[in-house]
Amino acid sequence: MNNPLKALLAATALAGSLSTFSLPTYANITQQQSSVILSTFSETSFTDFREFLRRLGTSSLAVSQTLAPAINAFLDAKDLTNEQQNQLHRLLGLYARLKYRDAAIDTLGELVAIPTFRVEGVAQHENPEFLRFAYTLERIARSFNLTFRNVDNRVYEISLGDSGNEVVGIHAHADVVPANPEDWVLEDGTRLDPFQVTQVGNRLYGRGTEDDKNGIVVALYAMKVIKEEQLPQVRSFKLLVDTTEEIAGDAIAYYFSRNPTPNYNIALDGGYPVVIAEKGYGTLVTHFPRRDAQGKGAEITSVTGGLAANQIPRTAVATFADDNPAQLAAVLQKTGADYAKGNGGDFEVTAEVVGKDVKLTVTGVAAHSSEPESGVNPVARILGLIHELAGKIALKRNHITDAARYATDNWGLDYLGNKLGIGFTDTFMGPLTTSLTYIGMDERAFTVTVNLRVPKGRATEALKTDIDEKLQAWSQQTGVAMTIDCSIAEPMHRNPEGEWVKALLAVATENLGMEPKFGASAAATSVHDLPNGVQFGLARLDTKYTGHTNGEFKTVDQFLLDLQNVTEMMGRIGQMPKL
Repeated sequence: MNNPLKALLAATALAGSLSTFSLPTYANITQQQSSVILSTFSETSFTDFREFLRRLGTSSLAVSQTLAPAINAFLDAKDLTNEQQNQLHRLLGLYARLKYRDAAIDTLGELVAIPTFRVEGVAQHENPEFLRFAYTLERIARSFNLTFRNVDNRVYEISLGDSGNEVVGIHAHADVVPANPEDWVLEDGTRLDPFQVTQVGNRLYGRGTEDDKNGIVVALYAMKVIKEEQLPQVRSFKLLVDTTEEIAGDAIAYYFSRNPTPNYNIALDGGYPVVIAEKGYGTLVTHFPRRDAQGKGAEITSVTGGLAANQIPRTAVATFADDNPAQLAAVLQKTGADYAKGNGGDFEVTAEVVGKDVKLTVTGVAAHSSEPESGVNPVARILGLIHELAGKIALKRNHITDAARYATDNWGLDYLGNKLGIGFTDTFMGPLTTSLTYIGMDERAFTVTVNLRVPKGRATEALKTDIDEKLQAWSQQTGVAMTIDCSIAEPMHRNPEGEWVKALLAVATENLGMEPKFGASAAATSVHDLPNGVQFGLARLDTKYTGHTNGEFKTVDQFLLDLQNVTEMMGRIGQMPKL
């Protein structure tokens, strides 16, 4: 980040092995007990939190006897032990989930309906859809009696409380990656609108339901509950909604060049239970200058694949021009089927005549580019297939076949950098990953983008130099003209210390039934360069992440559990005497 905080951030980030870590005080309300409470009161309406506690305290539930001392002490305004405070915050989270279930889902639908993705040639802060999003968010925040501030339409700031000198930043983002409506089709043929929340069974489909408008919604409702219940807070919270997290990330840098940095920073845009390490994000864009086709046979006139560098798409398409398109389509279909069979058989290749051209489509499995192992990359496969075709059919050579040769020789279908000889791994953060994610064309060049996710263990400048030297050597050896643009951010690795991270770990692991240990993520968030920055959900690291995919969804159960977790976390963090 290019701002005055650079030196501060570099000094603040902690590295090295984890310190000795004592377990926190838990709430001692089991998942089973929470489920019983939710089931018992699922059809009950409450005026406020205190009424919920009174009804729970006088119910016949076995758990109510265990919780009676904490409930009575709270209702009688008496001092609570640490364990009782934790129990009350657990109940606060359950109350928020019961009270605002339907309202929160409706708000998620309202935000998803605003298509806040990047428009080429238009700055995010000038995009009318972001202006509409800001207006909607302000209306919601003010209706919750929260303070709203629009920082030049780059970051939207919602504040809770003005107590003490400490501020906890809660980070989420309004922008989403693009979506191709043609790919949003369920297995049963149901077509979805990516910019409308559609509930199918337990799933809430829509762009942003997982990444990351859900984070905005649950944070808003957590702040609303704490505000309307007038719960005492010894520190303030600021929900910081970034508008460029999926692209340049310059909005959050703009904000912090003009505003103080929170003492503690929690991203609701990553994984549970608590993520303390993020790989460095990198892009390698290789440009192949357009050249006239040479030789005889069919000519590839275009290839499309991907909508953004940070998502692995579902499909990639190549267009061929030929004097006999029907014959070419038959050959491509056969060759493509053989290629798929010989390379795992987990993707599909189809060829069809469209007008005077032949369209070759490779269909894989979409994924977030930080998790290439969870997808089947059609970009890498269509370039590999094109290169294989060059030796099997009459095919003119041009800039596209140059790019296919480059992709096959240097990256292949491997996503660990082994083909180029740059692979390495860290025992905690995992391996380097290299995903061919995006193909672009203009009047000057054909471009291929590789998305890099880099763990600690190797200096980024040395890695960039190694990549450049290897690719330049390949270019000289093959005679393929190309230019390279490479950028790699440093990985983040924090040493978790303090009562606040103990509390985060306790809330997540007890509610989710996860092992109480810290995690690492390949996804970089807006806390990457901030002091005391960690991820606190909202995805589970042990399940496939649906963000950036066609058919992105959040289950209703997990969305409500996120609301419960974030409410409990903010209530607990807000009242702790020392973080």
